[in-house]
Amino acid sequence: MNRPRPLRCLAALALVALAATACGRSDQGSAAAPGAATGDTAGKSSAELLPGAYKQAGVLRVATAVGYPPMEMYKPGTTELTGVDPDLAAAVAAKLGLKLEMTNASFDGLIPGLQAGRFDLVMSSMTDSEQRRQAVDFVDYFRTGGVVMTTKDNPQGIKTLEDLCGKQVVLAKGSSNLEIGEQQNAKCAEKMTISQSEDAPTGLLQLDSGRAVATIVDYPVAQMFAQKNTAYQVLPEQYGTAPWGIAVAKKESGLRDAVQRALQELIDSGEYRTVLDKYEVGGSAVTKATVNTVGQ
Repeated sequence: MNRPRPLRCLAALALVALAATACGRSDQGSAAAPGAATGDTAGKSSAELLPGAYKQAGVLRVATAVGYPPMEMYKPGTTELTGVDPDLAAAVAAKLGLKLEMTNASFDGLIPGLQAGRFDLVMSSMTDSEQRRQAVDFVDYFRTGGVVMTTKDNPQGIKTLEDLCGKQVVLAKGSSNLEIGEQQNAKCAEKMTISQSEDAPTGLLQLDSGRAVATIVDYPVAQMFAQKNTAYQVLPEQYGTAPWGIAVAKKESGLRDAVQRALQELIDSGEYRTVLDKYEVGGSAVTKATVNTVGQ
């Protein structure tokens, strides 16, 4: 699943392809096997692994793209960043002994900005994909997919994706969740009636009016909608799951290794799960901090 902002995803991927061609250093900073420690990193803490230039700067510059709650958003009425990614970024910076400097930027500009040295890391619900990995490395910290949402009373008794066969379903245009629904529909003996909405919130309006009995929404967003409005329920199974990663420039393998270790320290201490549970997205927790997980 790509970053669930369909139009932004397509534009970002195009930029990544151009950037990967331009940099010409795809062999630099290549990752070890997921979760593996290289010979000179085994047994060291994340602060010990941090390259000297970052220790001297004393600051970890992290970029995100606000507008995808509960992962990254502003606190109501302020420009203060909050959400899963800002909270985890603060925890990683603390493990590294650095002060966090977090910046909001356009999603399309995140990877080019990272490659240009304007940021040290990107944390913005970004899918670790083969194409993006041509340009950056990923420390994977979250694994998520689409979930089925119905109204709380769920009159059709929907429990699984297969139960959508023969039903009226609404799915967001151009999203990975539309693809999940269409793939399932191809297997249905009795086909779904699929309508397309501009986004997840407008899709939920069709559930409210009875024009659809279910939708498929990205798990973190679905959890947020269900918290805010008890008229909806989220079914537990996730479909089309994929890892989301903290993006690091290819040439910065030392920083990548330090961030991987910091994330593992947070997982081991329980701080990582505390952050996810705060935003009700513990169902996407990982048990090991890995690098470039796709296809592994």
